[in-house]
Amino acid sequence: MSATDVTTRTVARTAAPPKRWGSLLRATLRILLSVSVTILGLLALTFFIGRLLPLDPVLAILGDDASQEAVDRLTARLGLDRPLHEQFLSYVVNSLTFDFGESLTSGRPVIEDIARVFPATLELATLAMIFGTGIGIPLGVLAAANRDSWIDQCVRVISLIGYSAPIFWLGLLGLSIFYAGLGWVGPPGRIDIVHQYDIETWSGLYLVDSAIAGQWDIFADVFGRIVLPASILAYGAMAYISRMTRSFMLEQFGQEYIIAARAKGASKRRVIWQHAFPNIAVQLVTVVALSYAFLLEGAVLTETVFAWPGFGRYLTTALLRADMNAVLGCTLLIGLIFIGLNLLSDLFYRIFDPRTR
Repeated sequence: MSATDVTTRTVARTAAPPKRWGSLLRATLRILLSVSVTILGLLALTFFIGRLLPLDPVLAILGDDASQEAVDRLTARLGLDRPLHEQFLSYVVNSLTFDFGESLTSGRPVIEDIARVFPATLELATLAMIFGTGIGIPLGVLAAANRDSWIDQCVRVISLIGYSAPIFWLGLLGLSIFYAGLGWVGPPGRIDIVHQYDIETWSGLYLVDSAIAGQWDIFADVFGRIVLPASILAYGAMAYISRMTRSFMLEQFGQEYIIAARAKGASKRRVIWQHAFPNIAVQLVTVVALSYAFLLEGAVLTETVFAWPGFGRYLTTALLRADMNAVLGCTLLIGLIFIGLNLLSDLFYRIFDPRTR
């Protein structure tokens, strides 16, 4: 090898890292720009929805019998007498600092109310996601591996029921059978009033907090109450995840590399779990992330049926009482959840699929 070739290769290796760092910087800037534009659009959407709805926040606070002087004074204090572009700029600045105003229902800052109720929904949705993913993915793989058999038909029927059955009906049916009839689960509510002031909370997740503190009687009470609503939520997620897993696996089974693996004598288990399944992991990341986002913001009916003091129930109460500060704050949080989970799924894309790096 000549000295010129050695020098050329050394220069190429030296120049490669700056190029990689530049590409990484450009990708990061693109992501930040995309997220910024999305958040700005979300803020604009929530702002103008709040202004277009036929609800007067001033009258909602003071009542219809308030004097004109009181109405004018509160309108000025809330900044509603300023031009629309000034109101929007103030709304953006306040939202970026998580200042959504005060709730008309509780009289406290909306962000404090959300911080109080969101852990209950987070715990419920996370447990439901664990159930739904842990059952849905194996069922989808099993159905695809036994296509058109009685196993496949059973899985498809179970998924169809999960798609079609109203969640509030499933909740009431579950309470009638497993609580009132068999006594296998606890009553509605998140925790027994006896334990409510005894639990040592630091995360707001009662299962985690009681386990860390070694309060196993409280853990048993909380788990007995959460297992049924989490299972009801998990059923819908499981139906979607199992159906998508089956579809992805069937697509892979038709690929040439699977046919080649079978021709070489690879076992059925090896073909499924070592060849086909790793290639659908990237697609499943998106399915699971979106399912989790929908569970976090779509647990309204479940929380209502089971008297669960969570985010969905808080949002429903705010809508019924025309509490627009709380409604807009919750709507913005839901949008941020979807943005965050989409970014997380993009990150997992790069982990599972080197071609996207």
